[in-house]
Amino acid sequence: MAHPYYQTGTLARIDVQMTQILPVILSGGSGTRLWPSSRAARPKQFVELVGSNSLFELTLERISGLSSHAPVVVCNADHRFLVADQLMGLGIETASILLEPVARNTAAAIALAAFEAEAKGITTPLLVCPSDHLIEDKEAFHAVVREAAEEALTGSLVTFGIEPVKPETGYGYIKAETGGISVVEAFVEKPDKATAETYLASDDRYYWNSGIFVFTASCFLEELSRY
Repeated sequence: MAHPYYQTGTLARIDVQMTQILPVILSGGSGTRLWPSSRAARPKQFVELVGSNSLFELTLERISGLSSHAPVVVCNADHRFLVADQLMGLGIETASILLEPVARNTAAAIALAAFEAEAKGITTPLLVCPSDHLIEDKEAFHAVVREAAEEALTGSLVTFGIEPVKPETGYGYIKAETGGISVVEAFVEKPDKATAETYLASDDRYYWNSGIFVFTASCFLEELSRY
């Protein structure tokens, strides 16, 4: 079966269930957390940590079938050949690769992709995904992305929370009003263990901040200019 991004001549395979989103893959990690398996020259997203594919390749496979738009990949300039090789290995020939000369974290990387979308006249929501996640239930992921895309078209900035299973201190937390789609009350950046324990014991709803977002480029850039 042809990959949904693979094009031959002027024909492309398009799934009738596709959602109109622009997939954006953030791949600027420095490779320090899983040293020595992950190194600066080959950070963890490009390493085969689970099975025969890298986390970057698994991310691309997870978003396949969601959209007719080829993905936009934002990466460190030093990793451009790794990105190109792994895209080619999956038969993805139409992706846009945006290079960061200097890492400036998530907001700046997303801004690059948002400017790229606006330059191409793409008004559909962006699905922003880190390149180092493992999400095994692809169908469930697609379902929540479609729900988030509908919400994003109303002008919302949508972020995804993960149900915490332990008082993890290496992640940020999101406090939300309710389950499902709800208003975010607060973001907390990497609390200490005692604070994280109180979150898990609380009746309030706290989630790990996944770093996955859905919003339109225009809404994101408007908020960026404001703040």
